[in-house]
Amino acid sequence: MPNVIKKELNPTKEPLPIGDRLDDFLYTSASKSYEISYKHHIVFWVIYFAFNTLRWGSVHDDLVYSLKTNLIGFPIHIALSYFNVYYLMPKFVYHKKYISYTLLILGSLLIMLLVKFNLTYYLVSTNVMPESAEVVNTLTLNYAVTTMLGELYVVSFVTAIKITADWLQENNKFHNLEKRQLTTELKFLRSQVSPHFFFNTLNNIYSLTLQKSDKAPEVVLKLSELMRYLLYATKKPMQDLKNEIECIQNYIDLERIRFDDSLEINMHLSGDLENKKIAPMLLIPLIENCFKHGASQNIGQMHIDIDIRVENDVLYFDVSNTIPEKRKKSKIPTRSGGIGLSNVKKRLELGYDKNDYDLNIYEKDDKFYVKFKLKV
Repeated sequence: MPNVIKKELNPTKEPLPIGDRLDDFLYTSASKSYEISYKHHIVFWVIYFAFNTLRWGSVHDDLVYSLKTNLIGFPIHIALSYFNVYYLMPKFVYHKKYISYTLLILGSLLIMLLVKFNLTYYLVSTNVMPESAEVVNTLTLNYAVTTMLGELYVVSFVTAIKITADWLQENNKFHNLEKRQLTTELKFLRSQVSPHFFFNTLNNIYSLTLQKSDKAPEVVLKLSELMRYLLYATKKPMQDLKNEIECIQNYIDLERIRFDDSLEINMHLSGDLENKKIAPMLLIPLIENCFKHGASQNIGQMHIDIDIRVENDVLYFDVSNTIPEKRKKSKIPTRSGGIGLSNVKKRLELGYDKNDYDLNIYEKDDKFYVKFKLKV
């Protein structure tokens, strides 16, 4: 086995992960990103007031008259818009009381019409509709329809903004909740790897102690070195590929101690392994599976071939092991995975895009194969 990576792991010096706090911060920030604050209300109405004043000042060629009518009209716009958005819609539309809502909005428009007519008539000008061809100093049908449609336009515009903002906020909350659920599930799956791995290794130590083997202390020492790394590696969403390969090498060293000369392992590494990231403990179950369903059940010489290479930012991870003699004679097909392989498949589904990986597990010519490709 080539001596590729031999650097001292010192996880105790690494800062504790801040993933949980970062997730909470991002979730809170994202949830507030579409909230409408009082500042948004003020800015909206100030801009709308300025635009409307200039617009009608140009139409009437009288900026002072436009300013006066807008000073009367805008408080009515604001009152009616907020009455609709914050009272009528939540109480009636959201509860499907459409007839009641229609009657109340029409009643509100009629009250608005009377208030605006009288304020304009007594405070601004007796000609309440100067854009008309003739002087309008009474409450005519034309004035009523024009004014009510104009008011309905403003209310609809404000309502559309509010509905859009509410939809964006709820949609954003939904997606963030979905992401948090995926993150929680990924953390659970990562935390599941170490106990599963330790359980199998402790079984190995137990078998050695039953045999009163002198190898047991060395296995315990190797295991303690792995535990130091694994306890920190599984807390991070991504880990250096070189660290993962070193973890594999340490695990193989453990198994070499247990199987001695009955196990032959050929491991080949190639390509650029620098600055490549991978989900922690993603490869170990694929190696572990060889020992669990191969070496541990084999009588006689056992061969395991491991080829790890990186080409064009793609990791190619190929593993094969001979099938146990007793399983060759059995009609029961080789299992394609237990907790370990199921964990790997689930983590790939949750943590990677489906186009970024390919995992094939199959049996051919008395050998068990794992072909894994991953973008790193």
